[in-house]
Amino acid sequence: MDPMDPAERPAERPVRWRTAMEHALYGPDGFYVRPGGPGPAGHFRTSVHASPLYARAVARLLLWVDERLGLPEELDLVDVGAGRGELLAGVLAALPARTAARVRPYGVERAGRPDGLDPRIRWVQEPPGGTRGLLFANEWLDNVPLDLAENGRYVEVARDGTQSEGGPVDGRDRAWLDRWWPGAGRAEIGRPRDVAWTAAVATVERGLAVAVDYAHTRDTRPPYGTLTGFRAGREVPPVPDGSCDVTAHVALDACAGPGAALLTQRQALTALGVSGSRPPLTLASTDPAAYVRALSAAGEAAELTARGGLGDFGWLIQPVGIENWPS
Repeated sequence: MDPMDPAERPAERPVRWRTAMEHALYGPDGFYVRPGGPGPAGHFRTSVHASPLYARAVARLLLWVDERLGLPEELDLVDVGAGRGELLAGVLAALPARTAARVRPYGVERAGRPDGLDPRIRWVQEPPGGTRGLLFANEWLDNVPLDLAENGRYVEVARDGTQSEGGPVDGRDRAWLDRWWPGAGRAEIGRPRDVAWTAAVATVERGLAVAVDYAHTRDTRPPYGTLTGFRAGREVPPVPDGSCDVTAHVALDACAGPGAALLTQRQALTALGVSGSRPPLTLASTDPAAYVRALSAAGEAAELTARGGLGDFGWLIQPVGIENWPS
């Protein structure tokens, strides 16, 4: 049986995790594709949902790319793993009107087009080719299905989450582990994420490709992996029955291509003007309403950049035909 063909998956027979994740997240009635419901925002909190400051920061990054491209007549903005289109809507609202009028926004998502979405947004299942602008993937790669290995053998899982030992890890996966996650007793084989990111970057003709995610690097790999589940705002066991998100942190250093930069979200957002500094107390007496607004924004910025939280997310920034950011 092809391990990536969910249509052939037996109802109860244990399969490798990559097949189980594909079926649970994107198969018939999968977690991310079932119609209706609250979407990802109803189950976990991302930077997009935490504050509009995040979309405004992405808008500033798009403006930087726009300048490097010479202010073209059409400027592409491609959101990979677009959810319900919240980030695209926020970025379009944050842009100057003249810039927004030139933007071609694409939401890349395997679920159907959400109701009430801005009609300017093109809703597609694959990134469009020939992108000139910014391709942005916020918490997408962590949901690209992958296999788990333990002591040199694949881990298999039943629909109820029961795990068992599978066959020996084969050539390309073994080579990936040896290079990127050596010596681990249990590890997530990130090769499918590398392939997915390379394919996404290949659609960019000129501009930047940015992936933002829970991440680790070769020197900081967790000894027993990170696979977990989320449902209704709570972390739950990763049961691949479609009832919860199934996710694992991303080896972003393995995904990186030539000339790429790796930053923390704290570093990236600080460079984009997001600051958690409290406003001066003098503002409270001269303009109390402005002080309250500034205080609220500072709190949101602090959450987005917090150490031990969202600020520790990784930003992989890949330039295509332009200088890298920040420069």
